[in-house]
Amino acid sequence: MAILALHSGATGLSAQNTALDVIANNLANANTDGFKASRTIFQDLLYIQRAQPGAENARGDQRPIGLSIGLGVKVAGTQLDFRTGAANATGRELDLMIDGRGFFQVQIDDDIAGGFGYTRAGIFSLNSDNQLVMVTDQGRILEPTITIPPEATQISISADGIVSAQVVGQIEPEQLGQIEIASFVNPAGLQQIGENLFVPTAASGDASIGEPLSDGRGRLLQGFVESSNVDPVIELINLIRTQRAFELNSQSIQAADEVLQKLGNLRRF
Repeated sequence: MAILALHSGATGLSAQNTALDVIANNLANANTDGFKASRTIFQDLLYIQRAQPGAENARGDQRPIGLSIGLGVKVAGTQLDFRTGAANATGRELDLMIDGRGFFQVQIDDDIAGGFGYTRAGIFSLNSDNQLVMVTDQGRILEPTITIPPEATQISISADGIVSAQVVGQIEPEQLGQIEIASFVNPAGLQQIGENLFVPTAASGDASIGEPLSDGRGRLLQGFVESSNVDPVIELINLIRTQRAFELNSQSIQAADEVLQKLGNLRRF
């Protein structure tokens, strides 16, 4: 039995170590706009069945309970939390927030997920070609491409994604394009690839592209950015719980080691 306890304790240490890594990443990105927190999902392992429930005993009666010895725990996966983060007012014309479901679509490397990535971080700027791009070290171009004329002033983006601007020499604002957003059947199945980007998988399903406010998609808010949905208080509580669970698993390994040591000493008598 002490051998089983050693192995079970070891699986617990490994699982809690993974949970600690996830919590640390959440806390590290507490100020990353558009970031979505993850939580660790655990599941128990196989069981050794010493006696089956319902089996007959020597008198012909049925056992009301069985005798099962578990073999530990493992991390089943990490689940993304897509609850909307707080709205952070910036006042910048090119800052956008999706209030509700949806993702901005941007161009990425052609060999990754068909060349398109998806993000909730709506911090945009202009590149040298006056195209709307993400404000990151890679400057991913928004898809469909929106080009702002150099002479444009007072850029306006409506809740349904219509981009307009006042152009010098024109009385009426000029419509420059339409921002579209993507939705997924199962957003939790998206894969994170860094840069605040997600790519679809078989679990998430393909992207459904459409205009904001259509088919349950959210609206756009100009001059706002979605903050990270990480709750530092909750993460610190989870950190303490993980530390305590790690300590308890360490103690179970220590107790099993002491039992084995005593069993080894019996050979001297």
